Amino acid sequence: MSEDQQAYHVVCPHCQATNRVPAARLSAAPNCGKCSKPILTGTPHELNAQTVNKVIQKNDVLTIVDFWASWCQPCLMMAPEFKTAASQLPQVVFAKVQTDKYEQAAAPYNIRSLPTMVAFRNGKEVARQSGALPSNQIVQWVQSLKA
Repeated sequence: MSEDQQAYHVVCPHCQATNRVPAARLSAAPNCGKCSKPILTGTPHELNAQTVNKVIQKNDVLTIVDFWASWCQPCLMMAPEFKTAASQLPQVVFAKVQTDKYEQAAAPYNIRSLPTMVAFRNGKEVARQSGALPSNQIVQWVQSLKA
């Protein structure tokens, strides 16, 4: 299938509907077919126990999930860096899971230290990075995964 014909499934961060987006439209800020809101927002969105698996399993596009906790100082320091990185890579889904609030949501992913960013594509883990990073290193790491 050519790049022009290829389509990706992307879960709407607002209503959780799965959208089929042609590859050529990924950079055109597509809107959700159900709620009409943008589906690639360039900002991290919060996941909970009900949404984490759907977002990871149903997104075909690269999805970066930051597993963090409210008591973790490095996590809190990295939060604005993660947000900055998300704004620089709008065709990548950035999401966060607060592990002290949703322990059961993080458990299947074997999170051993915080913060940990896990990259998923087509429902499968493709990489992980533990420890706080500045935005430029997050962007560099994510771009290395897009190749």
